[in-house]
Order: sequence, then structure tokens, then C-alpha cells
Amino acid sequence: MPSGAMANWLDHRLHLQHGPIDLIVTAEGEPATVALAYARAADRFSGLLDELVSELPLLRAPAEKDSPAKFEGLVARRMAAAIQPYLPRYSNADFITPMAAVAGSVADEILQLMGAELDRASVNNGGDIALYLGKGAHFDVGMGDERDMHLSDFARAATAGGRGKLPLYGRIRLDEHDRIGGIATSGWRGRSQSLGIADSVTVLAQTAAAADVAATLIANAITISSPAILRVPATDLYPDSDLNERLVTVEVGVLTAEEISSALGNGGALARQLCDDGLINGVHARLQGHSIVVNA
Repeated sequence: MPSGAMANWLDHRLHLQHGPIDLIVTAEGEPATVALAYARAADRFSGLLDELVSELPLLRAPAEKDSPAKFEGLVARRMAAAIQPYLPRYSNADFITPMAAVAGSVADEILQLMGAELDRASVNNGGDIALYLGKGAHFDVGMGDERDMHLSDFARAATAGGRGKLPLYGRIRLDEHDRIGGIATSGWRGRSQSLGIADSVTVLAQTAAAADVAATLIANAITISSPAILRVPATDLYPDSDLNERLVTVEVGVLTAEEISSALGNGGALARQLCDDGLINGVHARLQGHSIVVNA
């Protein structure tokens, strides 16, 4: 491991950490297969941060069409590829950089190298999760309440109108038939900066990188103009932010029902477009006790 990198065991899971990258890696299956998967994960993690840092200026630059070939690192290429479908089709993607997919791309890279011989595997990178489910395996996605539902219930909630409170919270249970390989969450309360006011936006997609980009853009779209919202230039908080002087949310006061509905409607419209275009499989967004569900 490079200087500063760390690998520890958390019960049966592998914890890999280096700088801002913090992974919880889980593998299930035959003991020898699991041991090999963990060894592959640790080996690939070694040097990964340095690989990204070496191309950081380009990764923080606004994306261009056909830009993946400009990068040398495999994770950097994943990041650039993940944002390509959004250029220039979506109105709020005009400033997007490959950094929108960094957490998901790192998780995808590690998971891919662990091998498909496992029964189940996941790589959780700060809440953005790359997921593999073999035959008979399942994975629960938390949505903020005690109610449980399968992905089919998630679809029915969207069909029934996709707006409400308790019926849209809980856990979604995924299995191998759902073909979900990535889960990502974004919002102004999270570790990343957001232009929007969503408490959380959780996206299900075929890869973690795809979910990561979509969660970022939908969270940005859930916004309105209101005196209850405090925003500051991104560089006031992080001088090297790829958002530069764009205003990011730092506080959201109590909103009216009309403001909440309008903000969620803005994000829901983009979520519907992304689902219809086949870029993602589903979205659950929350704002001050209200939520929407959009499903492909």
C-alpha cells in the first residue's frame, strides 16, 4: 500500500481508505473465491488515488464530447464515459465535469476486478455503491423509514403518482433479476456540494458511475428561488472545487408546501427524462418530509 493508504478488516468486510476514498468492500461465496476477490480489490486500490491525482486538473475541467480517450487511467476513463450521455442533451449538464462520477467510478472499478464467481459483492464508496448479485442473492437499499418493499413496489409507487410520505420510504429489496449494478445518493446535506436543496436523491442504475452522475444532476435540479435558502460560491468552501464560483446550498429553512412541490417537480421532470432515455432505472427524492418516486 502507498504511504497514507490503509487496509483493515471490519468483521468479514474489507475497509480500504486513502485520502478522500473510503471503501467498504463485501464479498460472499466460496472461501477461496472470496479471498481472491479481496486480494484483487486491495491490489487495485493500491495507487488508485495517485492515479486520479495525476489527472486531476483535466478531471475538474468541463467535459467535452468523446473525452474519455484523453485520459490515461482506467478510472478516469470511466468517469469521463459516465457523463458522455448527458452532453449536450440536458439543460443543467452544461458545466458537468468527470468529477460528478468519481465515487461511483472508483466503486465500479474495484467491483469489476473482484470477479463474477462470487455469490454477492458490493463496494460502498461513501454511500455510492457498486453491486453484484448472483443467483438467489438480494440487497436492501435504505430509503429512510421502516417500511420494506421490493423493486416492483417501487415501480407501483411511481405508477400511482410518485408523490407522498410514508408509502415511499423504507427499504427496497433488489435481486439479480432487477439488473441494478449501482446505487448513488446526493443532496445538499451530503459530503459533496450541491446546487439544489434536496435532502437526498437516491438513484438506481446499471452502474455506480451512472447512478452517481444522475443523482448529482437530479439533486441540482431540485431547486427554487426562496429567501429560506442560503447559497455561497463553491470556492468559498473549497478553493479547488470544480464548480468554481457557482452557488452551492449551505442552508435550507422551512419551505412552504408550494415551494416543496415546485422543487420536487423540477427534479422529477429530469428524473423522468433520464428514466425514459434508459440512463437510469429509478429515483427516490426527499425534501422536508415529502418525497417523489420516478421509475423506468
